[in-house]
Amino acid sequence: MTQFETLSTSGLLPRRKIEFWNDIASSTFSPLVSDPANLADFSGHLTRTTSSPVRIAEVYSDPQIVRHTRAQVCRTQAQIHFLHLQLEGESVNRQDQREAHLLPGDITICDNSRPYEIIFEKPNRMLVFGFTDKLMRRYIQYPQSISAMHIPGKNGMGGLLSDFLQNVWQRCLHDKEFDINAGVTDAMLGLVANTYRHNAGSTIGHNSLGAAHRVRIVNYIEEKLGDPQLTPTRIAATFRITTRYLHHLFSEEDETVARFILRRRLEECARALTSPSQRNRTITGIAFDNGFSSATHFGRVFRSRYDMTPREYRNRNIINA
Repeated sequence: MTQFETLSTSGLLPRRKIEFWNDIASSTFSPLVSDPANLADFSGHLTRTTSSPVRIAEVYSDPQIVRHTRAQVCRTQAQIHFLHLQLEGESVNRQDQREAHLLPGDITICDNSRPYEIIFEKPNRMLVFGFTDKLMRRYIQYPQSISAMHIPGKNGMGGLLSDFLQNVWQRCLHDKEFDINAGVTDAMLGLVANTYRHNAGSTIGHNSLGAAHRVRIVNYIEEKLGDPQLTPTRIAATFRITTRYLHHLFSEEDETVARFILRRRLEECARALTSPSQRNRTITGIAFDNGFSSATHFGRVFRSRYDMTPREYRNRNIINA
């Protein structure tokens, strides 16, 4: 019989809520940090398994951004692949350079070996399954290649998978005789693998080597974002590949290597501009820390992406904080 526990921020003082929420979320999944949209009124609760070989949790929360940062990756002990099934509300799930926008019933997967981010702009409810890397690789040769790929859950294979996983969870909750044994796990992961093969095609099979290269390159870019000399040419030389092959590895994505680097630098600058710990730092200093060598160029590309100057962006977020 599968055992559960339910944990909630209900009844806690506002200053204690987020600390408690981060603690239970990190112990349920991996080291995480939550940034609620409204700290004073934030509410969250989760029900999680305590006796199952597969981690399962149903999570409700008010609007928040959840991040598994590079520093937290270093503190992660066991590699886990998390399947996110949106039950209510919406979420934006990001890992590597992919982004999956989930509506109710939709599915995506991320893993804790690299940074990821989940944005909940409204109250939401999500079902999360956690599978060890060893277990996942029995069914998908290179699971990192499908990180943050979107699986629609309304019909087709995605709908079948979504319904099956929700049914497993309901059986766990309400059927005292039901247990997640090897047969149930095999059925779940077999259906996961077939669904992704159906939707992603060669990404799981023939393109696994390319996906592996792309993941390593993305990790390298994340580590070197602050280096103004980071260019496609330098990346290609570091990995001993041609720039043509580098661009080929990114050809299935919606942006080039250079645009990916620029976007990630701008996102890190935007995050720093609204961070309480960096409010006394100059905008130019933040830009230079994230790989920009010209304040004028930074101001121009920032405004192009966010439709306001860096100073306006900082002031607006300070006012709304």
